[in-house]
Amino acid sequence: MDEEKDGNGFVAELEVENASDLEGLEKIRSAGIRIRNQISKVIVGHTEVIEQLLIALFARGHCLLVGVPGLAKTLVVRTLAESLGLSSNRIQFTPDLMPSDITGTEVLQEDKISGERVFRFINGPVFANLVLADEINRTPPKTQSALLEAMQELQVTVGGRRHILPGPFFVLATQNPIEQEGTYPLPEAQLDRFMFMILVAYPSESEEMEIISRTTSGKTNPVERVLDQADILEMQKLVCKIPVSPHVVKFAMDIVRKSRPSAEKESGIPDFVRKYVSWGAGPRAGQALVMAGKARAALSGRFFVSRDDIKAVALPILRHRIITNYHAESDGMTTDKIVQKLIDSVPFSEVN
Repeated sequence: MDEEKDGNGFVAELEVENASDLEGLEKIRSAGIRIRNQISKVIVGHTEVIEQLLIALFARGHCLLVGVPGLAKTLVVRTLAESLGLSSNRIQFTPDLMPSDITGTEVLQEDKISGERVFRFINGPVFANLVLADEINRTPPKTQSALLEAMQELQVTVGGRRHILPGPFFVLATQNPIEQEGTYPLPEAQLDRFMFMILVAYPSESEEMEIISRTTSGKTNPVERVLDQADILEMQKLVCKIPVSPHVVKFAMDIVRKSRPSAEKESGIPDFVRKYVSWGAGPRAGQALVMAGKARAALSGRFFVSRDDIKAVALPILRHRIITNYHAESDGMTTDKIVQKLIDSVPFSEVN
């Protein structure tokens, strides 16, 4: 068993089974660099967005990308799929979309030999490694919920029969935060299934100049495949094996627990949480913090998780899991501000 400082002054025990684990870790780090390079052939900027997508990829999480139209949300997802060599489908969510349009449906067919009529399941677009749910808030909750089982259980049930989805499986959904007419907000239960809510911002002046110049030149840069399905599945297994010290787990857990204003018996709930928050994050948020921390560490070539890894992924993990009240709205306290104050208020101490 090896030992290494985790960046916070504590010793992390590294359960490296064999040299292949360290080789695999280096493959993840180099693959992350190559994927970023391939995406940069098409996408200008969005460095933080791409980083969070890669973390979710290796942590087996789903992402919700929120941004105004024209910020290349769909293009980022499509380019990522090309660099990974994964099968991908795009579902354009509309008010008239039905659940069967996503999961698939059973059709009655006649066997030409026996003449017997049997039901045959036809796969829907959800049967792909990477599913782009475009403008997911434009379809009613009944259809939105068709993705719930797929995102959580990696399967769909139609006609009483389970159909396993291909692995790896990711749902990357987009949402327009401005136009609310004719939209249906995602229920909290479904929002909780997304590991990250990623905010896609406007480009900088230099980035916008390059975007306009590049997209109007008529030139295209082909994206090369960096990984395949087998590579990704193997890397995901290695990420799960990365150990996390107890004090780092407690740090992640404390952030989640102190986001709950209704925890009357819990000591140390910050006053601003009790004032501005209606509902805090659930246990799934703590799981996401640790898994995303592992993936971020792996992409950096480290076989341990530090407090900085947890802090780096806290905003996209918690911003859609904390529900604010009218006091927060009147005082201009956004969820991001609350999460940042929460991170700063949680002490970091060693667990024996």
